[in-house]
This record gives sequence, C-alpha cells and structure tokens, in this order.
Amino acid sequence: MRAFLIGTGLALAATVALGADTAGGFKGPDNLQVSTAAAAAGLSDDTPVKLQGHIVKALGGERYEFRDETGTIVVEIDNKVWRGLEVTPETKIELRGEVDKEWNKVEVEADSVQLVQ
Repeated sequence: MRAFLIGTGLALAATVALGADTAGGFKGPDNLQVSTAAAAAGLSDDTPVKLQGHIVKALGGERYEFRDETGTIVVEIDNKVWRGLEVTPETKIELRGEVDKEWNKVEVEADSVQLVQ
C-alpha cells in the first residue's frame, strides 16, 4: 500500500510539474468560418472569430495591427498565446479568438495563433 501511495504521489507531482501546456484536446474541424477584419469590426462583443492574414505592426504591449484583404483591425495577443512562434509582416497566420467591443474601440482578443500553409 505504501508503494502505491508513493507511486501515486510521484505521478501527481510529475503531472503538476509538466503544467497545463501539455494538456491535449480535440484536433479537428470546428464550426468557425474564416472571417475578415472588416466583418469582425461589425460583430457583437464576445463573438468567436477566425481570421487569416498578416500582422503588420506592433502597437505596444500585446496589441498588434492585423491586415487582410479587407482592411485592418487591432488584435491583442498575450505572450503565452504565441507559444514561441515568430512571425514577420510577410508571414500568413490564422488567429482564433473573440471580438472585444467597447464603446470607443473594437479589437480581437486572440486565443491561438498558427501559421497558414
């Protein structure tokens, strides 16, 4: 019994040490259609969006100017969302997130960033 408890404790400690970044999940199609910067600007607050285009400029902090064929929109990308990915204005990416609409601005808060191939 003691060996079982020690083994269970070690397994739990290893799981905690690895952190939530190693958690798996569903990898497959979703119900989000690719939207555009112009369309996202007109959507309601908290509406899920998927955008494909380019980050063309850093605006300071975690805010960036995102551009696609329809125009630009400000996106907020937390440092942890980048997951070590480096992009340039020539790199086409896909952002998934939600519209963050306040009385004087509309942004997209990104939950994930990935390269478009």
